[in-house]
Amino acid sequence: MKKKWQYIIREENFLSLAGNLVIAIFGIAGFALMARSLEANDFGQWVIFIAAGSFIEMFRFGITNTGLVRFLSGATAENRQSLIGANASIGIISTLLISITVFSCNLFFNDAVSHSGYRLFFRWYPLLALFNLPWNNALLILQADRRFGKMLLLKSINSVSFFLVLLTHLFFWPMTTDELVIVYLVVNELTSTVSLITGWDGMQLIRKATAESKRTLLQFGKYTTFTLVGTNLLRSADTFILSLSPMGNAAVALYSIPLKLTELQQIPLRSFTATAFPKMSKASLQGNNEAVKNFFYTYAGAITYLFIGVSLFTFCFADLFVWMLSGKQYLSADPVTGISAVTIVRIFSIYGLLLPIDRMTGIGLDSINQPRVNAVKVLLMLVANIAGDLIAIYVFESLALVAVGSILFTLVGIYVGFRFLDQQIGLRFRDIFSHGWDFYKQLYHRFISKQTAVVVKTGS
Repeated sequence: MKKKWQYIIREENFLSLAGNLVIAIFGIAGFALMARSLEANDFGQWVIFIAAGSFIEMFRFGITNTGLVRFLSGATAENRQSLIGANASIGIISTLLISITVFSCNLFFNDAVSHSGYRLFFRWYPLLALFNLPWNNALLILQADRRFGKMLLLKSINSVSFFLVLLTHLFFWPMTTDELVIVYLVVNELTSTVSLITGWDGMQLIRKATAESKRTLLQFGKYTTFTLVGTNLLRSADTFILSLSPMGNAAVALYSIPLKLTELQQIPLRSFTATAFPKMSKASLQGNNEAVKNFFYTYAGAITYLFIGVSLFTFCFADLFVWMLSGKQYLSADPVTGISAVTIVRIFSIYGLLLPIDRMTGIGLDSINQPRVNAVKVLLMLVANIAGDLIAIYVFESLALVAVGSILFTLVGIYVGFRFLDQQIGLRFRDIFSHGWDFYKQLYHRFISKQTAVVVKTGS
């Protein structure tokens, strides 16, 4: 039995999932602690600090992230060092430019910034950008090398350390928001120090960077950056449009609960795609389109089957999830919108069934060096989402239809992504489900054979 569990925990999909679970669990727990320990205004500033920082970092890391993982997957030893060095070099330059820009805005518009919700962001983000650069670089390189155990270690150091700080803040030593941010900076610097000491960050290879390797990453990244920004806007467009609509803050508050639960639902998806992308990229770089297809079928099918169970569970226990996250006030229908968070959670559970195939078509397009096409796909989804939101709010005055719009624009993404991918490598939609089923059968047989071997060895 011990051997069986050792095999399970070393399996890369499990390690990737564990890394995302660490982030999600401690992130949600930390969110709850902050909400309970800070005044509403201070908590709002913290949320803006994190949200604005995350958005900026899509530009900072997005320009090289996907390209680095793709090209490292099939690189020679020499090209590998050059690519890692190029990523570090581009990262330092972009970080300095962004940090200087944000610092200058705070310096020249200090009065306006100080009286806005962005005070923490403009004051502290320049330092955060510098402090978290090495460990974010390390995560990219480790993902490309499929070293998910080391990724889990870095994520654990960062998430667990700050959670312990928040526990101290809540029960023993109350801190101001600025003090909390300072500690947050220290935690990120600690994580980066580990990355630097171990050499996982690649900073020592900056001298190996060439003009060609930088150009390769930047050429690929100009499309993937748009894709990342577009994907972020897909998640936030609903909230933004609702905040400007006659439905107002009540709708935004209610809608945020299902959105948070949807983020949890997507943890397995992020984990599987993190392992799929390097494999598909390597196969593509080797000219093995058959392997790319098989990876696409297997991962898309396996995750879809997994999400059937997740979505069914979420649908049946939607009221319990809403209560656990937000309390009783969102269980009943809101008087302004006429709908409860529970209903929207159930709509989102259907939306969740579509996410695996949609996400895998995007991964597939990037892996075969078609980031421009993936960017077009995301743009079409974004247009469909915004159009659907406007019709749902201003024509039908229905918050439920805003959620239904998520289903519709995801169907658009699946159609466009699958059509483009089919043109490149040739696909059959039904093979997604047959390969996905085979994945679980093979996984079962591998566990059984491993267990049998252990029993035989023990018996002998």
